[in-house]
Amino acid sequence: MAEFNPNEAVVVVDYDPAWPELFEREAAAVRDALGDALVELEHIGSTSVPGLPAKPTIDLLAAVEAFAPLETYTALLAPLGYCYQPHENGGERLFFWKGTPRIYHLHIVEYATWEHQRHVLFRDYLRAHPHVAEQYAALKRELAARFQHDRPAYTEGKSAFICAVVERALSETGTPPAARQPDQP
Repeated sequence: MAEFNPNEAVVVVDYDPAWPELFEREAAAVRDALGDALVELEHIGSTSVPGLPAKPTIDLLAAVEAFAPLETYTALLAPLGYCYQPHENGGERLFFWKGTPRIYHLHIVEYATWEHQRHVLFRDYLRAHPHVAEQYAALKRELAARFQHDRPAYTEGKSAFICAVVERALSETGTPPAARQPDQP
């Protein structure tokens, strides 16, 4: 089994029009593996926003009605090449990765929770507001240059921007937020 490298190089590349197709192919395999437990499967992250530069890693958000035991997901996803990695939001999200370097990130969340809603809100807002996506692209490129071998710092550097965009999306759409976890923005 490949080892998880928390400091895999941060490389932001220009948008690749093949990313949606890569998502669709992988999504079909994940749907087959998770079966009826899956409520919704979304393409999230920067690769899901047309024109947005990104790390070339496809993020999939799998929403389930309620979490099954971790061992269930590990057994279902291992044949696809996914490895489980504990995540700081472990109570709200299960994180699996695939490939070296990582090609796919699979986030399993419970349907209609804040952890589910915030990813979709952010993606949809960037898709609808290209000028905000351009600001995010500039931030990502600057952080990638500063933190090329420090993914946690790169991720933390994006947090305030992401939180502000999600709050703006909630406000502008009038969408009521799903129940937030006590430590969630």
